[in-house]
Amino acid sequence: MEGEMYTFVMVWISVLACLCYSHTITKFFPKGTIRFLTIFPVLCLFIYLPLCLTSINLGCNSTFFISWLTNFKLLLFAFSTGPLHSDPPLSLTRFILLACLPIKIKQPNQEVLKNGPNQKSENYPFLEIAKNGQNNDLNGESKGYHVQDLPKKGHKSLSNYAIKFLLFAALIKVYDYRESIHPTLLWLLYCFHIYFVLELLLAMFAAIARSLMSLELEPQFDDPYLATSLQDFWGKRWNLMVSNILRPTVFVPVHHVSKILIGKKLAALPAVIATFFVSGLMHELIFYSYQRRKTNWQAMCFFMLHGVALALEIGIKKMVNGRFRLPRTVSRPLTLTFVIVTSFWLFFPPFLRGNIAEVKSCKETLAFIEFVKHGRLVSPSDLTCPYL
Repeated sequence: MEGEMYTFVMVWISVLACLCYSHTITKFFPKGTIRFLTIFPVLCLFIYLPLCLTSINLGCNSTFFISWLTNFKLLLFAFSTGPLHSDPPLSLTRFILLACLPIKIKQPNQEVLKNGPNQKSENYPFLEIAKNGQNNDLNGESKGYHVQDLPKKGHKSLSNYAIKFLLFAALIKVYDYRESIHPTLLWLLYCFHIYFVLELLLAMFAAIARSLMSLELEPQFDDPYLATSLQDFWGKRWNLMVSNILRPTVFVPVHHVSKILIGKKLAALPAVIATFFVSGLMHELIFYSYQRRKTNWQAMCFFMLHGVALALEIGIKKMVNGRFRLPRTVSRPLTLTFVIVTSFWLFFPPFLRGNIAEVKSCKETLAFIEFVKHGRLVSPSDLTCPYL
């Protein structure tokens, strides 16, 4: 355990050093190809560094934060766009926090600001796209409108997170009786497990960043179990930090090229599929970070299936043009059923392959409890999980 913690510290020291370098080079290199070439070695290093970690908690989270989110933010930053770009430039502390953590400073809705709070505007079919993706206004004001005048969804209340934490704790206790639980029900519990872990973990980092920066941040989840369509689920409710970073790095460029090649009417379809393709690649990297096995590409198939399904959904919506809409009592269970069934089929098998995730997670949790109780580091490999 001592060796893993030492590696973890060294990995993050290297990350901080690279981010200091990336923040400094803007003074010497203009945006575009030259700045990209100076940042490119950092992008490669950020893919490698998390792979030095073998634990599921430290390794997977570091891969998600560094290899995925930070790399994509730096890629946008090379071309003076995205959350790390600001005029005037961000301070080094704020730059590092925004780069490392799954957070985004809350901005007034660009299209609402353009048309006024009470007017409607047409968004791109997959995700809302700001005109330039920049975070120039950090004081909550723009074009005469105040943040309080605009429609917004903030973070959940503390009681909401407390309830979810208690539900998660109860869920962990239920695993004691896994031998008596039907496999289908057990996998359904895994769905809630992943949701609770992600929302609570990301909310914790957001709370830390919010206290350090004294700025309002975008929420990371918006009750995904209330989604009425795949477009609603992936674009507006599930893991919004990923949606916010995939939008300018993948969706917008592909959408722009597609408009030139196949026209505006169909441009969103290849853009959606390309977005899910990249998401699938990054999930495969996360799975590899703790399994260290040759991938079977099931996670990629899961995201490609959802990309194609979402593209079909968008196409159907364009054809009916608002003339027909399923009631929410029908669309909501249909959406959740599709997400859950496809997760059982394609997402969970590679995640749980060989029982690696369950065993490693259990042992690491026991090692953490041992550290909290007795103040000593114990290697998870020296422990036996009594629940598996």
